Amino acid sequence: MSAISSIKNLGPAYERECAKAGIYSAEELRALGPDATYAKLLKTGTKPHFIGYYVLVMALQGRPWNDCKGDEKKQLRARFDALKAQTQKAPMSELEEMLNIIGVVEKPTDNRHI
Repeated sequence: MSAISSIKNLGPAYERECAKAGIYSAEELRALGPDATYAKLLKTGTKPHFIGYYVLVMALQGRPWNDCKGDEKKQLRARFDALKAQTQKAPMSELEEMLNIIGVVEKPTDNRHI
């Protein structure tokens, strides 16, 4: 198995973020693809950042990180925004917030409400 940092443009910091998401090799990352990988990163606490997303896309295509321009960049931005929207937690209802404050329920760990 190859290290994630063996993929050009993905360094040790990206490798650490991937490890937090349970992705430990370049082969796993390639098999997941950029969208599934980035969704996992977001779900495990990586802050959404468009440049980080398109660097991943370019790296998996074997292209320089700054090769993304024009319409392609606009399309990637739309994909990034969709990923970000899918992984954001739904806000808690007022009742859930009050119950959480007094320690009756924990915050939901996904988009479902209690």
